[in-house]
Amino acid sequence: MLGRLLAILLAVVALEFTLNAFVFERANEFSLQEEDAASISDRLVVAYRLLDSAPPQRRGAVANELSTSHFRIDWSRETARRAASLELEALRDQIVDNDQELVRAGLRLHLEPLSGGGDIAGSMILTDRSVMRFSAEVHQTFKLNAQRVIMLLLPTALLMLVGGLLVGAALRPLRNLVAASRKVGELEEPEPVPLAGSQEARDLIHAFNEMQERIHQLIRNRQLTVSAIAHDLRTPLARLQMRLDQDAPDRQAMAADVAEMRMLLQSLQTFNEGHDHRGPIERIDIAATAQTLVDDASDRGFDAVYEGPEHLEMSGRALALRRVMSNLIENALHYANDAHVILSREGEDVVISVIDNGPGIAESQIDEVMKPFVRLDHARSRNTPGMGLGLAIVNRIVRAQGGRFSIANRPTGGLCATIRLPAAGPA
Repeated sequence: MLGRLLAILLAVVALEFTLNAFVFERANEFSLQEEDAASISDRLVVAYRLLDSAPPQRRGAVANELSTSHFRIDWSRETARRAASLELEALRDQIVDNDQELVRAGLRLHLEPLSGGGDIAGSMILTDRSVMRFSAEVHQTFKLNAQRVIMLLLPTALLMLVGGLLVGAALRPLRNLVAASRKVGELEEPEPVPLAGSQEARDLIHAFNEMQERIHQLIRNRQLTVSAIAHDLRTPLARLQMRLDQDAPDRQAMAADVAEMRMLLQSLQTFNEGHDHRGPIERIDIAATAQTLVDDASDRGFDAVYEGPEHLEMSGRALALRRVMSNLIENALHYANDAHVILSREGEDVVISVIDNGPGIAESQIDEVMKPFVRLDHARSRNTPGMGLGLAIVNRIVRAQGGRFSIANRPTGGLCATIRLPAAGPA
C-alpha cells in the first residue's frame, strides 16, 4: 500500500514539475528568431494602420480578413486591456526594434494559458482609444540549466520525503497488525497489538485482539480436551499390559488391541500438538526414504513396489516427509493390500505418487477425506482402524512444506495419492 501511495504521489508531483518547468521556462527564456520577430512586427504595423484608418463599423470585417491560422486579429470598442507580462519585456523590445510605431501604439505582450494553446498574445491602442488584440503562433526555445533544475527538483524532493514519512507513519499500525496476524496460534500466550493510528485502524486492531484471544481459547480448550482423553486411556492400556504378562487365551488379540490403541493415541497426540509439520530443514535423500518404507512393507508380506531413481535429494523436514509417505503407503496396504510408489523430478518439484488397486473413493467424498476425524462408511471402510487423521496429517505436512496434495480415483480402479513438493524446500 505504501508503494502504491508513493507511486501516485510521485506521478502527481512529476506532472506538476513538468508543467511548472514548461510554463516557467516559456515565460522567462522565450525568444524569437530574427525573421519571426520581423514578420510579427510587419503584420502588427499593417494591421494597426488598416484598422486605424477603417471606419468603426468595418473594423470587425477587416480584422477577420487580416487573420490567418497562425496570426489572429480581433478588434473591440472596449478600452480594457490585459496587463503586460514583465517576463516578456525582452521579447517586446525584440519586436518593436523593427518598427518604433509599435511603441507609440502601446504594444503589450502576454502568454495565453496552456488550455488556450499557449501562444504569444498582445494588444495595441488605436487613435480613437479602441483596442486591437492579436495572438501569434511562434517557434520558441527553452533553456534549462543545472541551477534551475535543482531549484525545481528541491521542493519536489522535499515533498516526496515528507509525504513518504507521513504515509509510512499512517501505515505503521497496519504493518504491526499484519506481523501479529502471522503469529496467531503459534504463541503460548497471545500478544495484543497496541492501539495506534487513525480511528479506523484502532477499531480494526481492537477487533483483531478480540479475535486472537478467542482463537487462543479454542486452541487451548482443544489441547486440554485431547490431552485429557489421552491421559485417561493410559490406565486401561496399563491394565491390558499387565494381563499380557499372564497366560491367557486372548493374548494375541489383546496385544493387537494394545498396539492399535497406542497407534491411535500417538496419532491423536501428534495431530493435536502440531509437531508433525515442524522441525529443521535439511538435505535428505527422499528416494532412499521411499525405498526403505517399500522394503519394510514387502518384508511384512505385502505387494509393495518402488519405481524411481536410486537417489534424489531435496530440502525438507526428514521426519515429517517420512511420516507422509508412511501414512499413504499404510493407507494403500490397508485398503488394497498393495502399494505402488512412484518418485520423479519435474522441473523444480519432486513428485511422489502412491497408487493402489483398492475400491477407491466416491467422487463426492474426496474433499471430505482431507478433513480430520473423517472416516468413510462405504467401500474403503471395512474394519477401518484409526480416527480418520491419516490424510489430514498428510495434507497439513505437505502444505507446511510448501507443496500440494491431491487424491483421485484411477480409471482402472483404485486410488492415486499425489504429492508435489518444491525440491528447494519450503519458502
